[in-house]
Amino acid sequence: MADNIKNVDRLKIKDKEIILVGTAHISKESVKLVEDVIAQENPDTVGVELCQKRFNTILKKDKWEDTKITKIIKEGKTQLFLANLLIASFQKRIGKDLKIKPGAEMIQAIEAAERSSTQIALLDRDIQITLKRAWRKMRILEKAKLLFSLLTGLISPEKIEEEMVEKIKEKDIMTQMMEEFGREVPSVKEVLIDERDIYIANKILVAPGKKIVAVVGAGHIDGIKRYLGEERDLKPLEEIPQGSPWFKYIAYIIPLVFLGIIAWGFINHKSIELTITMLAYWFLINGFLSALGAMIAVGHPLTVLAAFVAAPFTSLNPTIGAGIVAGLVEAKLREPRVKDFQDLNEITNFSGFYKNRISRILLVAALANLGSSIGTFVALPYLISLL
Repeated sequence: MADNIKNVDRLKIKDKEIILVGTAHISKESVKLVEDVIAQENPDTVGVELCQKRFNTILKKDKWEDTKITKIIKEGKTQLFLANLLIASFQKRIGKDLKIKPGAEMIQAIEAAERSSTQIALLDRDIQITLKRAWRKMRILEKAKLLFSLLTGLISPEKIEEEMVEKIKEKDIMTQMMEEFGREVPSVKEVLIDERDIYIANKILVAPGKKIVAVVGAGHIDGIKRYLGEERDLKPLEEIPQGSPWFKYIAYIIPLVFLGIIAWGFINHKSIELTITMLAYWFLINGFLSALGAMIAVGHPLTVLAAFVAAPFTSLNPTIGAGIVAGLVEAKLREPRVKDFQDLNEITNFSGFYKNRISRILLVAALANLGSSIGTFVALPYLISLL
């Protein structure tokens, strides 16, 4: 039996026997541990820390070819999709260093359950709901900090040693890391860790059978144990919180402020020349910074031109951004190939984002939009200084 084995906890909750197996998603030791525990315990159900989307992806049932890149751009999901890719790429890079596929222990659990005709329970919340809840709750500085950390991890040449992974898998160290993460980015910690601890614990409680082996990340073990036995309504944890209304207000206020500045200058100075000068600076500042963003993303020259022309106008239109225009132009000029969709799974470093047409289109859209936003907040004060 799996008693007194490191990273394995046995609990009795009501009429259920629950064996929690704490793993690292890039650990060879975890793969062997999962295999041994399931073989020894012969459970009624094997639970895995996966949602349906990640279950399909990890078993390659859900292919990137189904991705509609233009739909992602039009719906304004560019940043969310890029963040998803960054997280996946960072994990794949570590897995590449250790010569193990990320999530191998989950695959092992699924295959072991299928071999013995044991039921499989998916314990985790939908990954898109988790990411959207985290993104909506994060402050701007937290978003910047998270993206910077991911980018630094991709750019850094430092190799990850297997001994390091096995060390951080130990519960006390992992708990310490989680607490540090919570201090650095508290809103993300709440969504990515605390809420999922509650969610996974409740899914374990309602899993079929009397004996459950639950394969979960070691960092979740203490939280899951805390919430086991407390049945909760999970619907509130599956809702996407509304974004701050201030962003919507600002989008409509900007054109009013711009028109007010132009009108004030014309009425008070009676000068068509001043009006033309202000319009020219608005166009140049906004257009240049948006075009610069597209250039940094190595967009097609016509994409850069499209960003330059579109930004001064889209900044005054709350329903469309310069990034949408630039992204769609880039997608048209450099239409993704089937190979680009297939290779999304192979991106393990920052340069890979530039080489792949899909991720480069997303970078073009995101950076052109960022440049236009910066241009707007640079240009408006400058126009006021001309009055």
